[in-house]
Amino acid sequence: MTENKSDAIKLYNSVLKLQTVEECEKFFEDLCTTKELGAMIQRHEVASLLLDKKIYTEIMEKTNASTATISRVKRMLDQGTGCLADVITRE
Repeated sequence: MTENKSDAIKLYNSVLKLQTVEECEKFFEDLCTTKELGAMIQRHEVASLLLDKKIYTEIMEKTNASTATISRVKRMLDQGTGCLADVITRE
């Protein structure tokens, strides 16, 4: 997944230190390009809608995600670690 696991751990620890939504927003704006952040936001929204049992056409209309992106997120929800679904359902 990552080239250097210790660098990934440093990043994750930094994320865990974020204290407010505003601080989180600034952190990710500093760290990510607009396109990268937009892609993460879109995938999160797609995952939320899939967990709400929305159909692909509805998800496409709401998020402008391609069927490939929706399928990728669906596959991740079905075969991934389960963490994203757990976090989304806590919201």
